[in-house]
Amino acid sequence: MKVVLITLSVIALIPFKGAFAQTDNKGNIIEIINKGGPTISYSKTSGVKILKVNGYSFKDLNKNGHLDKYEDWRLPIDVRAKDLASQLPVDQIAGLMLYSKHQAIPAATAGPFTGTYNGKIFPESGTEPYVLTDQQKDFLTKDNVRHVLITSVQSPAIAALWSNNAQALAESLGFGIPINNSSDPRHGTIANAEFNAGSGGSISMWPGSLGLAATFDPSVTKNFGHIAALEYRALGITTALSPQVDIATDPRWSRVSGTFGEDPQLSADMARAYVDGFQTSTSTKEINDGWGYGSVNAMVKHWPGGGSGEGGRDAHYGYGKYAVYPGKNFSQHLIPFIKGAFKLSGKTRMASAVMPYYTISYNQDLKNKENVANNYNRYIINDLLRTKYKYDGVVCTDWLVTGDETAVDVFLTGKSWGVEKLSVAQRHYKALMAGVDQFGGNNEAAPIIEAYKMGVKEHGEAFMRNRFEQSAVRLLRNIFRTGLFENPYLDAVISKKIVGNAEFMSDGYQAQLKSIVMLKNKNNALPVTQAKTVYIPKRYTPAGKNFLGFNTPEKTEYPVNMDIVKKYFKVTDNPDSADFALVVIASPNSGGGYDSNDAKKGGNGYVPVSLQYGPYTANTSRDTSIAGGDPLEKFTNRSYKDKTSEAINKFDLSMVTSTYEKMKGKLVIVSVNLNNPMVFAEIEKYTDAILVDFGVQNQAIMDIVSGKAEPSALLPLQMPADMLTVEKQFEDVPHDMNCYVDSERHLYDFGYGLNWKGLIKDARTERYKAQKTNLKAK
Repeated sequence: MKVVLITLSVIALIPFKGAFAQTDNKGNIIEIINKGGPTISYSKTSGVKILKVNGYSFKDLNKNGHLDKYEDWRLPIDVRAKDLASQLPVDQIAGLMLYSKHQAIPAATAGPFTGTYNGKIFPESGTEPYVLTDQQKDFLTKDNVRHVLITSVQSPAIAALWSNNAQALAESLGFGIPINNSSDPRHGTIANAEFNAGSGGSISMWPGSLGLAATFDPSVTKNFGHIAALEYRALGITTALSPQVDIATDPRWSRVSGTFGEDPQLSADMARAYVDGFQTSTSTKEINDGWGYGSVNAMVKHWPGGGSGEGGRDAHYGYGKYAVYPGKNFSQHLIPFIKGAFKLSGKTRMASAVMPYYTISYNQDLKNKENVANNYNRYIINDLLRTKYKYDGVVCTDWLVTGDETAVDVFLTGKSWGVEKLSVAQRHYKALMAGVDQFGGNNEAAPIIEAYKMGVKEHGEAFMRNRFEQSAVRLLRNIFRTGLFENPYLDAVISKKIVGNAEFMSDGYQAQLKSIVMLKNKNNALPVTQAKTVYIPKRYTPAGKNFLGFNTPEKTEYPVNMDIVKKYFKVTDNPDSADFALVVIASPNSGGGYDSNDAKKGGNGYVPVSLQYGPYTANTSRDTSIAGGDPLEKFTNRSYKDKTSEAINKFDLSMVTSTYEKMKGKLVIVSVNLNNPMVFAEIEKYTDAILVDFGVQNQAIMDIVSGKAEPSALLPLQMPADMLTVEKQFEDVPHDMNCYVDSERHLYDFGYGLNWKGLIKDARTERYKAQKTNLKAK
């Protein structure tokens, strides 16, 4: 056994098995290396003492001078978790059930996620960015929160130092339960950033989930998961609020880009690979059963699938609360979970956490006939997830589901769909009785404690105590598995070296190249030799609102980094001087399917979600919506029949048509950043080649255009022939649209893509197109 006391006045760096210990500027972290056992570390300020038993050292986290089972790293994780759960008072179990609101490091100075430091915003506080905010100290100490959602961080080193400070505070309190920090996906690309082989970055950059799916290669996704997990751990993050495995059965849904596409089997294979990559530790990082210091818990979402919102609307908003099943296809939405995330190839066996979606799965409760949101539905959570599919991991609600709704078209409002008339405490109680363990975005323990009292009154103390301990064991299990009870501290210098290192950046960039789909290549227009001159028109974006409802400014700018383009081609602003044009656009975005101006004028507010740039009038939509009703609405029919919408970015269409005219018969190449399927009929005839990406760096597009890389990706979604087929398709059924056929007689169907030789036919297309046929037959 070796003891290291760090007393330096500067940051001291000490590597150790599976993780890294680091002091703060007062030398407060102590590390003990157990020969034949785990290295343990603790803060000198936490009051933790060391217990020596049979030559080994253990942390006396509850400071009672006795080695409790939960403190004994030699015991199985379930034994430790059950021991600790049995000791925790109700208020501390309630704290485990909380999941913090979004936390930036340092805290935002304005808006809904503002934080203060001794009462002052960060720029005025004179403090370091890794210091805890007043609010963080409060929810960690007063409400016993131990699950924290991290958003932006100033740097990997700052994130590591903040994590150390937070863990030291948690270690000093009560039973010394470490913090399980989490993150939404954070590996997206910065489009205009340059990739240089051998150089690092702030974090490795990968294509979006649709891009990973477009590779049709689960090994790419597994490698992403493995690398992302190492970077997460270096940032102090031990839970990923991902993957999103909803099958995108309605092409209009605003969250299609976060999915693995519309195919259940492809989504299942990608989900399995993603979770295996995130959760599996190997070699010296492994503690037991594949879990360890390289593991990150994967919270798979959204059970039982959120891709069938009526009219393509999204349930973050009251106007999109209903998921509908006109094709009676509820069961296929479960496939990515039960055949993917819950059926892993690796030793961790299944995703450790699940998040239900906001939606009311309309008329799918076969037992209680309740139309309430999934988070409150006992049939959806207990009868299906827990009982039928034998899932005993953590179930965490999506964020803000217990809050009060204030408007049907506001993002940051409560989303208590179907239980709006219950009190906040009653909503917590109903969710707990449905099988939920944890509440996303709730920092306050009071309503959970009130829910406990409700349960005692209805079922008795023994029943409710057992119910709380059941959730506590599930929640604690995920903290034990990742080694945090023994070793929660990080080394900021090592974190900086791990996050965004050159190897990880290279792997991410290669994945980007593999995710780009070539849809059209008339007369072998691509690749273009680098001696040519290119014209790239500027892109106009009108003022609007983003998914969160925040205003976005009007702008006119080049859609790509022109300095990068100049490394490939000569550049001109005069189409007459150009050899070819490259038009860079985004898929049509007509909004979320609700127009407050329509509501103000006496309409119901509901409008069509369009997948084309030009005006679309919904002449063939339903006369009466399948579902409807909200306390803030005086009607139940959400039909948008005969109403018209057009894309906010309709000027992207004119970019293509005007460039085609200006080029006077010379090559026009269009590159589309695709967030949803789109009607290519509007633009295809004006193009010689079309590339599609799902979130890549500009440089990756240029590598394809110039021939430095060859396209190999396939469409993970169907591209509709027109809006009539979009309107006709069922929200809950995949592969049910008439697909677009281009001038080269190519069908833009699932699994379609071109390389330099032409139509791609390989093992990937054989496997997944056959699976698609089998699924349609069923």
